[in-house]
Amino acid sequence: MAHFDSKRRQFLQFAAFGTMVAAWPGFILVEAAKMNNASSSAFKPDVEIELTARPDTVSLKPGAATKVFKYHAQLIKGPTTTLTNMPSYLGPILNFVRGQKVRIIAYNDLPEPTVAHWHGLHVPQKMDGHPMYAINPGERYIYEFEIKNPAGTNWYHAHTHEKTATQVYQGLAGLITISDEQEQKLALPNGEYDLPLVIQDRRLTVDNQLQYLQHGRRERMLGFLGDTILINGQINRTIPVKTRAYRLRLLNASNSRIYKLGWEDGTPLTAIGTDGALLEKPETFPYIMLAPAERVELWVDFSGREVGSDLILQSLEYHGVMPHMGGGMRGGMGMMRGGLAQGSKFPLVKFHIAEKTSESPQLPAQLIKFQRLTDRDVANPDKPIQIGLSMRHMSPELNHRSFEMLAVAEGEKIPVNTIQKIRIYQEEHGMHGGGRRGMGRMEDDADGMEGRGGMRSGRGGMMEMAHPIHLHEQQFQILSRLIKDSHGSGYATVKDGFINSGWKDTVLVMPGEEVTIIKPFQDYTGLYLYHCHNLEHEDMGMMRNFLVS
Repeated sequence: MAHFDSKRRQFLQFAAFGTMVAAWPGFILVEAAKMNNASSSAFKPDVEIELTARPDTVSLKPGAATKVFKYHAQLIKGPTTTLTNMPSYLGPILNFVRGQKVRIIAYNDLPEPTVAHWHGLHVPQKMDGHPMYAINPGERYIYEFEIKNPAGTNWYHAHTHEKTATQVYQGLAGLITISDEQEQKLALPNGEYDLPLVIQDRRLTVDNQLQYLQHGRRERMLGFLGDTILINGQINRTIPVKTRAYRLRLLNASNSRIYKLGWEDGTPLTAIGTDGALLEKPETFPYIMLAPAERVELWVDFSGREVGSDLILQSLEYHGVMPHMGGGMRGGMGMMRGGLAQGSKFPLVKFHIAEKTSESPQLPAQLIKFQRLTDRDVANPDKPIQIGLSMRHMSPELNHRSFEMLAVAEGEKIPVNTIQKIRIYQEEHGMHGGGRRGMGRMEDDADGMEGRGGMRSGRGGMMEMAHPIHLHEQQFQILSRLIKDSHGSGYATVKDGFINSGWKDTVLVMPGEEVTIIKPFQDYTGLYLYHCHNLEHEDMGMMRNFLVS
């Protein structure tokens, strides 16, 4: 197959609209001049990778091989440690060092357009993976950026317009690790003692093929939930460990499932990092909530455990994240009868104590220097940017708007090199424009669901469900979380598992909750997305642009 630089035909088609040109012609002209996307002679990469997305097959269970989409990578230039291959369908781990200049030549060998988003990285707009830069079949796209993030765990995944959910579900995802001098001085567990754990749920047919959205529109509205848990793309994963400390990097790469992480024996969890960086110091939790796209780094010490024993990491029971379901739905858990319900208890991965050792590092009392942002740092302390989560005409929306490729509302325009306060909240009446009539239409859908109870959650309507909200570009800090008293019973089952310190790029907003964050918009101008990382919601239009200029 011949590969060539895309001329970005799709973007030029959108740019032709006079309304957009009239709104910000300078941006259109600048971008149109860059459409060829050839590698820059001025950019001298320290690392160069060829990354190809293509159909493949893997063995998930005995029997027929499973058809997937998969990222394959080849290192052209850079340290030999840059790529770590993963089992099954996941793309290789990309191991970077802060300050490296990286060139990734992305080839699309799929039968449909795709684009890669470097989730959590601070990169120029053109390199961020906005769907306007979709790579058509047979074409390539060149990403060039400097690693400006601190040490931490990020990831990359498909971000194609209206195909993100299906492409990630079929396998287009992989981890990114970043190291820096501060982290290296800590002497955290490394090598075989630094374990990636990518958590996903899938549903397989009797002939081992991936099955998606059996129940149509209602299942899209709630978000896809599988009945089989995979760790690093493998089913029923058991990991042999020694009696010493480990660093676990956990990523929730599921489409919509929210995990409540906890050890089976009740041992507290020690977090040392969150979405984009290490924490200032270790923090202990009885459990940790991990929504889609969120990451957490754990310090786990198996010292003192008996050789031959097992320790299981579970997802514990919780409730309150989904609307009450009638008819054939289970108690608001949000899964079809007979499936693995949202909020139910189930095992994730087993650790088998296989070997005794006397060597083990000590948990550092302090990790990294951390600057806490406050109202004194923001440009808008009294007028935060508003992000309202709502439902209208059976479509999840942000500020009562759906996604348009280049559209920017007045409240979505951000001055570059500013720090902004942002308020994210559930609309008081989530069924704007749809109401019970919309619900009635939904109940009539022939999607195999039982009962006329439909979806109810009191005054809040369908949108009274938890939403993991992701903001592209730089990481942010959580300033506050407020919850209405009427949502206390469900909230009580999850509230002690939120990590509200450190740097984040995704935050779970519970029903009835208002979350205020502080986010820098520095260095780069252009369009940057914000959206729900329930991937079904994203594909349905729960996504918008910020214009940084």
